[in-house]
Amino acid sequence: MAGSDAGDHEDSGYLQVQTTTDSRAEAMELARAAVEARLAACGQVAGPVASTYWWNDELERSEEWFVFLKLPADRYDELAAFLAERHSYDEPEILATPIVSGSASFLAWMRDETRPRPASGATATAQDQGSDEPVRQATEGQIRAE
Repeated sequence: MAGSDAGDHEDSGYLQVQTTTDSRAEAMELARAAVEARLAACGQVAGPVASTYWWNDELERSEEWFVFLKLPADRYDELAAFLAERHSYDEPEILATPIVSGSASFLAWMRDETRPRPASGATATAQDQGSDEPVRQATEGQIRAE
């Protein structure tokens, strides 16, 4: 199958983490902040969704928004702590689902984009160092099979 490396066993080291919030604004902010902090390579917001659940011995119904975050598994603990600290809920949903398989190039991109970077200004780009090789800035939507 083109664009898929189903036999790559390194794939089990990646997760999709989800949480929900009661507002689109909070969902967007959690996604942005997690990606900006390089705790996730990608944040997606979907919704609204109708939720029904027990809270304080009462049956609740509410409109919520999903936040989906993609990351290497070794970043999970830091992301979970980040979400728990910033989330408006007393007991936020923080669930991780293993990514069983994926394209090698996408998984490599996820790993690269979640590695901490040196402080700004500390590292020169390839162009600043005189390299003829163009500097590549990829977003999830720009990744293409080569």
